[in-house]
Parts: sequence; structure tokens; C-alpha cells
Amino acid sequence: MALSPADVTVVILAGGFGTRIKQQLPDLPKPLAPVAGQPFLDWQLRYLQQQGFRRSLLSTGYLAEKVAAYAQDADIVDMAIACVAEMEPLGTAGGFVNAVNHHGFRELTPAWLVLNGDSLIVTDYRVLLAELEDDSVDGVILGVHVPDASRFGSLKVNSQGELLQFAEKQAGAGVINSGVYLLGDRLLARFPAHRPLSFEYDVFPTLLAQGAKIKVHAVEAPFLDIGTPETLAQAGEFIQSLGTLNRIQDLDK
Repeated sequence: MALSPADVTVVILAGGFGTRIKQQLPDLPKPLAPVAGQPFLDWQLRYLQQQGFRRSLLSTGYLAEKVAAYAQDADIVDMAIACVAEMEPLGTAGGFVNAVNHHGFRELTPAWLVLNGDSLIVTDYRVLLAELEDDSVDGVILGVHVPDASRFGSLKVNSQGELLQFAEKQAGAGVINSGVYLLGDRLLARFPAHRPLSFEYDVFPTLLAQGAKIKVHAVEAPFLDIGTPETLAQAGEFIQSLGTLNRIQDLDK
């Protein structure tokens, strides 16, 4: 199955409570945190648009109305943006399924690119599409090499780069789960039915037990997670130091 970015619908998980940075953002959901002069979500969407993705679905929960207002006013060329709110906490995978099942993008979409609304990996997401063109591959996880994996779950893979398991947080260098997944639409029928539903603890272990082939595409790439007060404070410098600011602003000229 040959895929282009325009074939894929991006689903951004934007429903979390942001407990660790609630004091910094008392009246905003994490994805709308101001970073380098605009909402963090804006940087994500413009970066995706730059790579050729044309449809984004925002899975919302906490302060959903504020994300919906942002989406309505967002002016991103050639990017359709829609929101689906969860009525109760459904977990990361539960929110994804809820969004997919309650929007017409499902009819257009052979594969879904799932991202967290509080992180950005400065890499080419399009490389994941080539992995999924192998009909034996059911999904792809973007892994990131980091010098210290203690804040994140690590990924264990075999010699063919296929996922074996998610490992607990552990100190030292490793390949972490970036929270970026490319999933063939056919895979959704194999998700567990219960809610709440977690990708890490429910979906991927179940799929592996069923014999699904999940590839891990590991990259060396700058990685930003705004989920703590420390990383949120560093976000503006991160965006500007990498040239991401200039590259994305050039799109609007």
C-alpha cells in the first residue's frame, strides 16, 4: 500500500489534564501553552503541514471548548482541522478511537498518524509511511534515542526492528517511545473494547499477543516534551534554537 502524507489523517491527543503544569497554565490545556509567541499546538500543526499532511483530528477532553475555539480560528494553509471531545476520560487509545469513530475522516483514511499534543520531535514523519507500505507491517512506532530514558518508557526490539515490549522507565541511554504511532486503519478492529484504554499498557501488548507486527523506527532527533514546568520553560528556546520558528514562519510568506 503506497501512502503519501495527504492520504494520512493526523490525530493529536489533546485531552489530558496537564496536572504537572497546572500552576503555569491555570486556564489553558497543555497543547495551547504559549510557546515562542503562539500556541504549542500551532507549531505542531504547521510542522505537519510543512511535511504534506492535510487532515488533523484533535482528540480533546479537558477544556475542550478552548481547543475547539483555537481550531475554528486557526489559519493553516491546506490543513483541515476538526475536533472530537470525549465526554469522560477514555485514556490515550480510547480518546483516539472515540475521535476516529465520530468524524467523517474515517472514510478517507487508510492510516492514522497519532501524536501527543504536548510533544514535538523535529524529524521527518514521512519516513514512517514507507515502513507501512510493507503489507506485513501493521503499525510503526517512532522511537527516539536519548541519553537518559528515566522519564520515559523504553522500547525493546528484535534484530529486525520489530517491537517486543514496552519497558519500564529506567536510567541510562535508550530508545524511548515518542508517542508517535502510524497505524493502518485495519488495525483498529483489533483494539481491546474496554475503556479507559492505553496505547502503552493495553493496545500494543494486546496486538503483540495477537501476532501483529509493529515496527520501531528509531531516530536521533531533537525532542521536546512540555509536560513539566522545567521543559515548558525551555520550550521557546528549543523552538527558536532549532530554526523551527523560521522554517514554519517562512511558509506564511
